[in-house]
Amino acid sequence: MQSVSRALRGTGNRLSRASSTRFVAHKHLYTTESATTTPTKKLTKWTVLKTSAKVSLVAGMTYGCYEMYVQRHPLVQAETDPEKKTIVILGSGWASTSFLKDIDTDHYNVVVVSPRNYFLFTPLLPETTVGTIDVRSVIEPTRFIARHKSRSVKVIEAECTQIDPENKVTHGLLGRYLWKILDSLITTYLDNSDVKEEHAVSTLCYDYLIVGVGAMSATFGVKGVEEYGCFLKEVWDAQKIRTKLMNCIETAAFPDQTPEEIDRLLHMVVVGGGPTGIEYAAELHDFLVDDLTSWYPELAGKVKITLIEALPNVLPAFSKKLIDYTESTFKEQNISICTKTMVKEVHEKEIEVKRPDGTVDNIPYGLLVWATGNTSRPLVRDLMQKFPETQQARRGLAVDEWLRLDGSEDIYALGDATATRYAPTAQVAAQQGKYLARLFKQLAVRENLEIELMNASDEEEVAKKERKLRKVKDVKPFQYSHQGSLCYIGSDKAVADLSLGPGGSLASGGVVTFAFWRSVYISSLFSTRNRALVITDWLKKTALGRDISRE
Repeated sequence: MQSVSRALRGTGNRLSRASSTRFVAHKHLYTTESATTTPTKKLTKWTVLKTSAKVSLVAGMTYGCYEMYVQRHPLVQAETDPEKKTIVILGSGWASTSFLKDIDTDHYNVVVVSPRNYFLFTPLLPETTVGTIDVRSVIEPTRFIARHKSRSVKVIEAECTQIDPENKVTHGLLGRYLWKILDSLITTYLDNSDVKEEHAVSTLCYDYLIVGVGAMSATFGVKGVEEYGCFLKEVWDAQKIRTKLMNCIETAAFPDQTPEEIDRLLHMVVVGGGPTGIEYAAELHDFLVDDLTSWYPELAGKVKITLIEALPNVLPAFSKKLIDYTESTFKEQNISICTKTMVKEVHEKEIEVKRPDGTVDNIPYGLLVWATGNTSRPLVRDLMQKFPETQQARRGLAVDEWLRLDGSEDIYALGDATATRYAPTAQVAAQQGKYLARLFKQLAVRENLEIELMNASDEEEVAKKERKLRKVKDVKPFQYSHQGSLCYIGSDKAVADLSLGPGGSLASGGVVTFAFWRSVYISSLFSTRNRALVITDWLKKTALGRDISRE
């Protein structure tokens, strides 16, 4: 009986499974599937966000690896073509480097002449003075850029001292080494041996000359600035400031120093309330708060920072709201701001200033950083004298709407070397360099069309070429597009005055703006190499602190 019962139960189970299968087959006439189905996953916003983040991360890493590979393995370049015109670029700053990056070397031979063989990302220069960023992280060798052009670009480390517009020749000084240029366009009056620690005169011919030598720091005739002050415009300026800063701190920590001498050594004075002066004062404050308190606790409370500005307020290019925010932040950081105060004379250990009420005071200092306006270089002033009728501006070279030097057909000038209605900023110089590269490409296309038009015989082809030529001849003048202004003010805070189109602007300040400030500067760096180095330096500073050793 038990065996019969088990057989009946087995039969019942088989019948039950069969009926279940028949039910499924009846419900889904054209599908064969089991009785149990797996429920589908619902797409939520969080799932989409995670997937997008993963895809973006993978894509970013892939693109970064590709960029690094391309930078390390440049393609083979074409040789110099003697039949093409030669462009000589003077300088390696924002304007000249932006032009070099965008110029189409398929149409021209390009020669770069500069006393330094690299491009310096000046907005981050104040951070190098206190060890937040290493100097090597913010420079891009010019040869790295030139090597990735389609045609070979000659890079000559030299200083141009004179320009001969009539003969289209530049005269320069070659220091340390004589670069051997195997080009018929360049003639040297030297033998083939290397020249060390001596200056050699060389001449260089051009068809077009790009003057982008920048400007020097203006002293406004104040006596003693060049002897005792520190500028903040070049790499060696930042290195000098860092050395002198550590000298002051170590000397103040030396035993048996008088209280008056310690106060003088630890008084850091910054002259200039523009973005450069504000950012240096902010970086100096961060260095004193984050690092000096740990390694020099006996000196931390004695350090004093004073910022001197001749105008009624700091950051004159920013909105009133951001000016007030910056001044209040500096007050919280115990940074003294002296507005409407003019420096009359600089001595070795003190500066003479004129207060708003007319009184004259002598302020003792240990370190003086001079971050004021610009003045033209000797080469620019010499070139202005070659065109006395058209070059009357004091600030720099006068150019037309197409950045061509007034009085010349083949010399162009851009950046801080010019006197235009735009502020002498990196943003203006970079846009001018990109514009001029597009203009030269248009000029090359126009010349090619003119040659093709002369050789054309068919009427239809001639009409087509003429239409193209008329379109190419319509060269639009340079138009500056202001993207906004940024400035770091210390304590992980920054201010941003952004442009939102015609008549619109956005003013913000704080920690979130500081994150935006960093992201903008990272994206503005010229190469993946610089971006990786700067990010690494920031992470290293956060984890390990700044280096306080004296080189």
